[in-house]
Amino acid sequence: MPRCTGKLQKMKQPYRALRHAFAALALLGCGLAASAVAVAQNDPNSPQRQNLQELQQTAEQFLKSQTSGLPGSVTVTVDPVDSRLNLAYCIEPQAFMPNGARLWGRTTIGIKCVAPSPWTVYVRANVQVISDYLVAAVPLAQGQTISAGDITRVRGDMSSLPSGVVTEESQAVGRVAAMSVRAGTPLRMDAIRNQRVVQQGQPVRVVSNGPGFQISTEARALTNANEGQMAQARTAAGQVVSGVAKAGGILEINY
Repeated sequence: MPRCTGKLQKMKQPYRALRHAFAALALLGCGLAASAVAVAQNDPNSPQRQNLQELQQTAEQFLKSQTSGLPGSVTVTVDPVDSRLNLAYCIEPQAFMPNGARLWGRTTIGIKCVAPSPWTVYVRANVQVISDYLVAAVPLAQGQTISAGDITRVRGDMSSLPSGVVTEESQAVGRVAAMSVRAGTPLRMDAIRNQRVVQQGQPVRVVSNGPGFQISTEARALTNANEGQMAQARTAAGQVVSGVAKAGGILEINY
């Protein structure tokens, strides 16, 4: 009996060693799996996390599409996305303009994700627009009618200028300066207005246009109006009519 017992103990030793080996492999496998999960969670460019460079490209493509209709030469530069961000992967990131943000100059672009995990980030960008615009060639007095010789064309970075700068001569020539403008100052749309073509009390001609007919009658203006504005007049029969003021003292009514 003692001899048999010794044999059994010797036979159990290899099995016990084998069990220990399997247990060690199992623990090693769990450790490797846990390490892989930790790496994936902390690596911003892992398949489970959002590639930050792609967000920068999304913002750049969005700005280029939004500024494609601007005059002149447009250069778009997007700052790198903060590398400390750790965002869940997004199926389709969407860029947008935040409220109050400018389309050119130093600006901010928003990028949001809807699925699978919603998040929103903002990146800074600079949009430079080199184009021609108009400046006053001579000092302009308030109420002065602007002629072609009163303005000149220059080229520069419009992103550093106020909004509404005039870019075409047709937008200014024949109109009136709404305020005094110094020579060399960029001409803005809010600094000019259409010329007054109807004065209160002056005789006007009311022209009514319709399908297949045109009727003209004399009247007297009841209001002042610049070209393109609505004005009122009283006809000889006492009827008050409203029409669009045109050059030459005309009120146009279209049916």
